[in-house]
Amino acid sequence: MSAVATSVVAVCPVDILTPDLGVAALVDGDQVALFLLSDGRVFAVQNCDPFSGAQVMSRGITGSRGDEPTIASPVYKQVFSLVTGECLNAQDSEPRPGLSPHLVTYPVTVDNGQVHLHLASRL
Repeated sequence: MSAVATSVVAVCPVDILTPDLGVAALVDGDQVALFLLSDGRVFAVQNCDPFSGAQVMSRGITGSRGDEPTIASPVYKQVFSLVTGECLNAQDSEPRPGLSPHLVTYPVTVDNGQVHLHLASRL
């Protein structure tokens, strides 16, 4: 049985993020898309669009489905939950071979004006 440890990585000051626009960051070798919403919440998901394979989710369009914040891929327009990463509308497409149709999400905290990602790693 393997244990899971969490490391906390400081990514950027929250005040450099523009509400409702994304920004890409390289965190421990992975591209991550960060989003500051107009209500002040910050979300982080993988930057790789699973349907095109391109690192473009940070350029997606933020929106919502009811109370759920979303991001639409700028390539084929699939819509994903920023909370769970679930693909909410696949546009009758399949993800690239070997990729999940859902986005990886990362827990985020903002502490003293700094955005932190909580990364899980196996021991």
